[in-house]
Amino acid sequence: MRSPNAWLHRFLRILLSAGILLSSPMALLAAQTVFYQPLNRDSSLSTEQWRGIWQQTRAQGYDLVIVQWSAFGDERFDQNNWLLESLIEAHRQGLSLVIGLAADPAYFQTVLQAGWKDSFAGYWATLQRQSLAQQQRLQPLLEQNQLPVEGWYLPAELSDRLFAERKRRQQTRDQLVLLAQRLNRPLHVSAYSNGQLSPEANALWLSSLEQAGLQVWWQDGEGLHDLPAPARQAYLQALPCAIGVVREAFRQVSAPGAPFAAVPAPPQPPVPCHPDAVFELRYLPWAQQLLTPR
Repeated sequence: MRSPNAWLHRFLRILLSAGILLSSPMALLAAQTVFYQPLNRDSSLSTEQWRGIWQQTRAQGYDLVIVQWSAFGDERFDQNNWLLESLIEAHRQGLSLVIGLAADPAYFQTVLQAGWKDSFAGYWATLQRQSLAQQQRLQPLLEQNQLPVEGWYLPAELSDRLFAERKRRQQTRDQLVLLAQRLNRPLHVSAYSNGQLSPEANALWLSSLEQAGLQVWWQDGEGLHDLPAPARQAYLQALPCAIGVVREAFRQVSAPGAPFAAVPAPPQPPVPCHPDAVFELRYLPWAQQLLTPR
């Protein structure tokens, strides 16, 4: 694993040689990041409750929020939406934002149904068109409310179960690069491991995305325990420093096949040299109103 300083110098050289102009090149990667997964029930929180949650989030050292999606199927982020008001309040409290785009509620069922491999490239392209359309809808709304965003997040997680084949990985990388080129801010993606790729192959795949200009996050799997601890550690240790690590702050309590349910659990310690994030806000002690909102 390369040292953080060596990676930093390499990253800055790439930015300069590519002519990429950022107001603060390392600010986003240095951020203490928390994911937030919006749910309809969160709309019951008052402005004062949101203010308290975001104040505490900032006080705990977080300065970047990745909102997992702003459209979930037919549900859209619009001018009177509680989510928009909440994010405006987050910005007022000093938090920067990466906003997720369009999520397909049937994503996992669709990509793993019979014959999914033959239709995957077209389906993936459709997901990205939907996210690009969502970004284009959001942009004037964000500008109208003077709500700046640091980047966009694609809410279609990259499971190595879907990308075990080299050709599909290459096609997906090319599609993501095209999407990133059409956005006006950096594109964030996240991945997790099911043991379908070796730790080394997984690291190469995620590195290829990062080297193409994406901000890549890898989920540590501590909340789901799909893999045994030694396997999770092997995947983590294989990652280069540029790949962010998402530390899961929950423990799944639902049975396989049942609706997902989880309880808060302490995340693993931050991993040196990697961009750091925690998933997700509702499982953190100061935001438990999101677990049982009034």
